[in-house]
Amino acid sequence: MINSLGREIPDFVEGIGKLEPFGGAWTKLSKGWMDEPTIPAPNKATLPHKNKICISLEDAIKKANPKDGMTITFHHHLRNGDIIMVQTINILNQMGVKDITLAASSLNECHDPILPFLQDGTITKIWSSGIRGRLGKAISTGALDIPVVIHSHGGRVRGIHTGKIQPDLAIIVASAADCEGNATGAKGKSAFGSIGYAIIDARYAKQVIVVTDNLVPYPCIPLSITQNFIDFVVVTDSIGDASKIATGTTRITKSPMDLRIAKLAADAIEHSGFFEPGFSFQVGAGGASLAVAKFIRDKMKAKKINGSFMLGGITSYCVDMLNEGLFETLFDVQSFDAAVSNSRLTNRHHIEIPAALYANPFNCGCMTNKLDIVVLGALEIDVDFNVNVITGSDGYIRGASGGHSDTASGAKLTVVVCPSFRGRIPIIKKKVHTVVTPGESVHILVTERGTCVNPLHKHLEEKLKSAGIHVVDIHDLEKEVDSITGIPKPIHFLDKIVGLVEYRDGTIIDVIRQVKE
Repeated sequence: MINSLGREIPDFVEGIGKLEPFGGAWTKLSKGWMDEPTIPAPNKATLPHKNKICISLEDAIKKANPKDGMTITFHHHLRNGDIIMVQTINILNQMGVKDITLAASSLNECHDPILPFLQDGTITKIWSSGIRGRLGKAISTGALDIPVVIHSHGGRVRGIHTGKIQPDLAIIVASAADCEGNATGAKGKSAFGSIGYAIIDARYAKQVIVVTDNLVPYPCIPLSITQNFIDFVVVTDSIGDASKIATGTTRITKSPMDLRIAKLAADAIEHSGFFEPGFSFQVGAGGASLAVAKFIRDKMKAKKINGSFMLGGITSYCVDMLNEGLFETLFDVQSFDAAVSNSRLTNRHHIEIPAALYANPFNCGCMTNKLDIVVLGALEIDVDFNVNVITGSDGYIRGASGGHSDTASGAKLTVVVCPSFRGRIPIIKKKVHTVVTPGESVHILVTERGTCVNPLHKHLEEKLKSAGIHVVDIHDLEKEVDSITGIPKPIHFLDKIVGLVEYRDGTIIDVIRQVKE
């Protein structure tokens, strides 16, 4: 099949099933979704005063009756500081469990130790919003027979609701929990803030284990995860290192060039027509996009403009703007800085939200549909404004879909920020390797060499030019960058499909093929 972006999509993949090609950012949703399947959450019950506390993680996993072919889920709020996933997969391997579907909300370098379990048949399928490190490279070179499925954060919730992902066991890491499994990430020695991605796992998994290094008296407040979904509680010495949350892509850049891009992006936002009292705002996880918040903060103070809410991944800059009265509310699905957790705990205007409320397209009010402005990063962007955030210039899987397509589809103004080239590798391409976010939902690209406006939005281009913003045609920029860097040698791919990229509505927007080594 050929989807609406001209990408060739198989109609069926063994181990995944029948596929539906992407038809446009809003095509499927505009037709309605009443015919989509809905899988009910499992019924559960427990006897009065039953003790849920287990002596170890291994003890809890044994009590959950693991089996071959099971689906196990994890959340990634500790990001590169997580240690519990690797421990869990080790235990399942030692128990001889095979053919596991791993449905983690995202996978980072700290999860590289599970690589041998992809090679010995312990793990045979993966669903995730992102895959980094040696794990991503191994999958790109054919480590799994069945393609991984890359989904957005909202798409993950939709996948669970519609039965594409059916969790048998969810492992929920919490920085504080009580004996019944009420849990939070907002307090304790390993506090990491919001636990919004794990809420859907707790609701839909047949068995749920809460793992904490901080058992508190009943009841654990705040009630982020509630006891009625929890089967077992494990107390361990450590759930991981919360200081490693703000590493890599989640640290605000110090690069002079990236700061220049962020400043140019803030200038474009200021004159876009959407920077006005009551605007809502989100910045993505990339260092340059996070830096835009710093410049927007300065502009809001200078113009005495207050916004309504900030959304998504919340940083200390967001907390500062809330405390300064620049925004009324923070809606936090994921905290990008462990220091944010104190604000989440003490400020009633800093509100934890589940991923379903954040971005699930199959409901009547996901918050991405209320966004005025979102700022996002890119590994590549092409002359049609299609964005790649999943595969690198070498073709290997190394990034994350995250909330990229979710927020771009809902925002009135989607701003992509990136340098025009990195290490003499052009970022502006005639055609990106892998489409994650379609160009129709991108309004502006900002680079150090100028701002490009999607020709679908001529009125926006006129506004920026009249404000003195340096606007360039993206085709001209692509040619300019090629003249500086040269055109890279093409990557050689094999026919084997190693990844399927789902758009947020469940359709397939692109495929990832095996890199020829």
